[in-house]
Amino acid sequence: MSRAAQRSTRALSDQELAQQNQLVSQTNQQAQQDRSALLPAVENLLSTPGFSPQQKSDITQQSLGSANTAFDALRQRAANRAAATNNSAGYADLLSQVGRERAQTNAAQAGENEIGFANRERQDQLSGLSALGQAYGIDTGLLGKAIGVPAELLNVRQRASGNSSTGLGSLLGIGAGIGSLFG
Repeated sequence: MSRAAQRSTRALSDQELAQQNQLVSQTNQQAQQDRSALLPAVENLLSTPGFSPQQKSDITQQSLGSANTAFDALRQRAANRAAATNNSAGYADLLSQVGRERAQTNAAQAGENEIGFANRERQDQLSGLSALGQAYGIDTGLLGKAIGVPAELLNVRQRASGNSSTGLGSLLGIGAGIGSLFG
């Protein structure tokens, strides 16, 4: 190969390398911008997972309110029956029974609400850890151990999400799971 051909080959190689370096630089800048935009939402998800106290209160009031409405209707029906028949025999016992069932139903509903709140909190933590792991290539098993999440649970979550890629493209395309949490 002549010196001119060598210089031409080197120049073309240098030009191609410069173009590739520019593309890599642009991709890195875009990835950094994407991470910067996503990071506040992920930090919020990790620092305040689950529902806010106001949301918990609203959920509790709504779920207990619907149960209480049914028992109020039963109590009113019993009162109407006692008034219509002019016979109050058994009315006090019926009210006591309705009261006991109401208390049991409310306790069961409150327990279900607490379990739901705890599950949502754990789900948000796992989603935040997964997002961090995908955005920065962090070992989510190590992060999970730091906050007490078993590695097996993280692995199940990762397999269930179907995301095997750890690039930023997969972070932005993880779909409704995390996307719905932010919007």
